[in-house]
Amino acid sequence: MRQHLLSDGASELSYEIREIVKKATVIKNLGQEIFWENIGDPIQKHHVLPEWIRAVIADLALQNDTYSYCPSKGILETREFLAERTNALNKVRITQDDICFFNGLGDAIAKVYQYITPTSRVIGPSPAYSTHSSAEAAHASHEPLTYTLDPNNKWYPDLDDLYNKVKYNPNVVGILIINPDNPTGMVYPLDTLKRIVAIAREFNLFLVCDEIYLNITYNGARAYALAEVIEDVPGIAMRGISKELPWPGARCGWMEYYNRDKDADFNRLCQAIDNAKMIEVCSTKLPQLAIPKILGDPRFKIYREETNQKIGKRSRIISDILSTVPELTFNETFGAFYNTIIFRMGALRSNQKIKIQDSRIKTLVEEWTSMEMPLDKRFVYYLLGAKGVCVVPISSFCSELQGFRVTLLEEDEATLIKTFTSIRDGIVEYLGS
Repeated sequence: MRQHLLSDGASELSYEIREIVKKATVIKNLGQEIFWENIGDPIQKHHVLPEWIRAVIADLALQNDTYSYCPSKGILETREFLAERTNALNKVRITQDDICFFNGLGDAIAKVYQYITPTSRVIGPSPAYSTHSSAEAAHASHEPLTYTLDPNNKWYPDLDDLYNKVKYNPNVVGILIINPDNPTGMVYPLDTLKRIVAIAREFNLFLVCDEIYLNITYNGARAYALAEVIEDVPGIAMRGISKELPWPGARCGWMEYYNRDKDADFNRLCQAIDNAKMIEVCSTKLPQLAIPKILGDPRFKIYREETNQKIGKRSRIISDILSTVPELTFNETFGAFYNTIIFRMGALRSNQKIKIQDSRIKTLVEEWTSMEMPLDKRFVYYLLGAKGVCVVPISSFCSELQGFRVTLLEEDEATLIKTFTSIRDGIVEYLGS
């Protein structure tokens, strides 16, 4: 072409959570049954929405006005409903004008990083969720800047690491929190959140908190919203219905802006994000209309609590199966619906294998693993080929650790046990080869 088409940051865009699907599909087409543990979609894992929720959505779909445009920032009544819920936390006050809707949080995440100056950085947790880390790295045309989540301390953030990286990197303008965390399933303790707020205040930063899993906690845990701890620090909370309702196909998320009046630069960023959505006209209308009718119904709280209890039970089943392998660092999860399992140092080598019965699949896996790659990715390919289980390597989450992420979503208990027993047996054979 006459000029280079791609920006330098385009090379930072990656999403192994779906990239692995390409390999799994090839194997599936050869007749191998695949157990999809790569992506957090409850519906694909046999979750059925209550009939009353589907009735609400169906009724809205029959109303002609549902098919028109809505205000650029979102349905006014829905934003008022959400603002009232946040204000009930009594730590921060917002109005409907501090809320803006997007076509899923992926859309919202891209907007936040797109309008920050390229030399400014938002530091986020590692292991990192790919949508955040890729978007932030692409905007900066540089690899992601991260602080450590410690697998030897329940995946809690290393606050000394965070503090020093903020202190000695003046380009850092914001701190990202994902609470509950994806990919680890860790829930940030209240004291930890308060310390991160204090760091942001000390260095005049803003906070971004991805709270898509905020109301998905279990085994006695409770996630604290950013609005409960942020006090006078500028910040953005990201929320949505794809996981909580769950309605991932709705592509409906929103941002809540906190303390816009405390910093003029931060206020201009929020305004730029709003303007970007205005240029797009608006986000999808139907799910916005459904939010007050569903989340405001007393039946929803009961449904969510029951669903969380089921996820908690599945987390304990997985723990019983995988925590028996001494070569793994295994942490019980308390939020979201993922677990990140880490191989202890030295457990993985470049010559390990799992026996693959189908010669065609064996040839494919040997071809894929003949290239230089992280050792955990090599294991993931062998697990996929030998056991038909599709997981995601942790090296793909901006981490130097070696391991893999699984979901806690399979609702059929027999299939759940079969899947994780296969993972355990695959690990034992691989490490012993």
